[in-house]
Amino acid sequence: MSDPAFRQALQRYDDGTAERADLKLLTKELLQRLVAKAPGHAVEVRVPPYGAVQCIEGPRHTRGTPGAVIEMPPDLWIDVALGRISWPDARMTGKLRASGERTDLSALLPLS
Repeated sequence: MSDPAFRQALQRYDDGTAERADLKLLTKELLQRLVAKAPGHAVEVRVPPYGAVQCIEGPRHTRGTPGAVIEMPPDLWIDVALGRISWPDARMTGKLRASGERTDLSALLPLS
């Protein structure tokens, strides 16, 4: 995490003063780290309104709703991606929706 903009946004997030631009930067950077760690097109990870990526090897989705989808709000994504909350605990919050095969990201997290 050597990017100064990322570190500054994360500091504001930790301080509780993050703005939309900070959440967007953190969300997009962490989604890109997920793709770098698990390239592929089998699972779509959505963090509205800031981003969505396809990752993890497996069947490629080409049209319509993918067979495997994970969706959560930005604050939960940031916390789970950085290992501040475990995947099982994130699922228990009720804010994370996951359906389809390969939607357990436990083995890929944290991304730091």
